[in-house]
Amino acid sequence: MTRIDFHTNIPDKLSYACRLARKAYGARAKVVVLAESQEQAEALNAALWNVGDTDFIPHVMAADPLAPQTPIVITDNEDAPLPHHDMLVNLTRRTPNNFAQFARVFEIISIDEDDAAEGRKRYVAYKKQSYPLTHFVAGQT
Repeated sequence: MTRIDFHTNIPDKLSYACRLARKAYGARAKVVVLAESQEQAEALNAALWNVGDTDFIPHVMAADPLAPQTPIVITDNEDAPLPHHDMLVNLTRRTPNNFAQFARVFEIISIDEDDAAEGRKRYVAYKKQSYPLTHFVAGQT
């Protein structure tokens, strides 16, 4: 069954997604990042090139022919054919149609109140379906 991790109180979803991608790549995991829009997907693509001076995080857009061989795949189309099903990082405000195909889902919830409200709805919906949930609040020790 898919494990779902909620990460809330996130000031910058793109930076956070980059850090998750870097950590996953370091652990040799394969990740799909679902962006809210084409603009957000393009911004994430650019941000992953600038994660750090010494970091290289191989990534492509889902439509790229190299997607099956690339550990980090970015898309804004949840219905696109996806080559990996290890981890899904959801940056959207909706429950992805195909989330149950993944071993693990990261729900990234910002500090924006509308985003937080939608995140709470997803949390309740997943819980009603008995998915294993964890919750991490950024900025708390």
